[in-house]
Amino acid sequence: MKKDRNFDDLAKKFAENIYGTAKGQIRQTVVWQDIEYILKQLNADASLQILDAGGGIGQISQKIAALGHQVTLCDLSSEMLTLAAQEIAKNGLVEQYRLVHSPVQEINQHIEAPVDLILFHAVMEWLVDPIATLAGLLNNVKPGGVISVMFYNYNGLLFKNLICGNLTHIEQGMPHRKRFKLQPQQGIKPDEVYQCLTEAGFDIMGKTGVRTFHDYMQHDRMGDYTFEQVLDMEQKLCRQEPFLSLGRYIHVYARKPITEVIPPLTINLNDSNKDKG
Repeated sequence: MKKDRNFDDLAKKFAENIYGTAKGQIRQTVVWQDIEYILKQLNADASLQILDAGGGIGQISQKIAALGHQVTLCDLSSEMLTLAAQEIAKNGLVEQYRLVHSPVQEINQHIEAPVDLILFHAVMEWLVDPIATLAGLLNNVKPGGVISVMFYNYNGLLFKNLICGNLTHIEQGMPHRKRFKLQPQQGIKPDEVYQCLTEAGFDIMGKTGVRTFHDYMQHDRMGDYTFEQVLDMEQKLCRQEPFLSLGRYIHVYARKPITEVIPPLTINLNDSNKDKG
C-alpha cells in the first residue's frame, strides 16, 4: 500500500540537498519574491497567522517569522521537526513558532481558526492523494487569505525525460525510480492544481516557474557562467510563458474571496401573478 513519504530516514540529507545547493538557492530566491508580494497584499504591517504545512525545516517561513509574524509549522517527520527547532532557535525565532507533529491532512485538529497564509511547498509530490489534500487545506484559509503552493511539475519532468531520450520510461508512465531517494515520487499536473483552486472559489494571483532552464543546461556549459548570471536569467524568465510552465517546480498563489458570491435571487413572475389573481 502506498503511503505519504516520511523523511525521518533522510531528514538531514534532504535538508542539505534541497537548501545547500544552487538548485535550492534559485528556488528560495524566486519563491521569496512572490512571498514578498503576497505579504504586501495581506497588509503585512499587522502580525499575520501563517501555517507552514509539511514545512520541513521552515526555510521560507523563518524569513516570514523574522518579519514579526506567527507561524505554525507541521510535518509528518519528527526528525525534520527536530532540525527545524534547531534552526529556529539558532535564528532567535522561538517565540514566533509553534511546531506540530502531524500530517497536513490532520492540521485542522491543531489550529484554532483559519489562517492568513498557508505555505504548501514541495509536499504534494510526496503524497498518495495530493489534490484531495490540497482541497482539504483550502478550508483552513480565512476569507481574504492566501495559499502559496509549490509543486513538482509534471510537464517539467516529462520535458526532462524527453530531452534525455528516456522515451521508454515515458511510455511506462514515468514510474518513480526508487534508487533516487530524493527524487519526488510523482509529477503534479499544473492544470489539476489550478482547477482545484478555482473550483474552491480562490482567485489565482500569480504563477512562477522555479528553475525554468537550470536543470536542463548541459553540464559541460555550467562552468562557463557564474551562479549570479544563471540566477539573473532565471529571474528574467520565471514568470514568462512558455518558460514558466516548463519549470521543474511551479509556484502558484491564490486568494480566498473576502465574501462569498451569492447567486442572484430568481423570481418566477408567473407564480407571483397567480397570487394577485
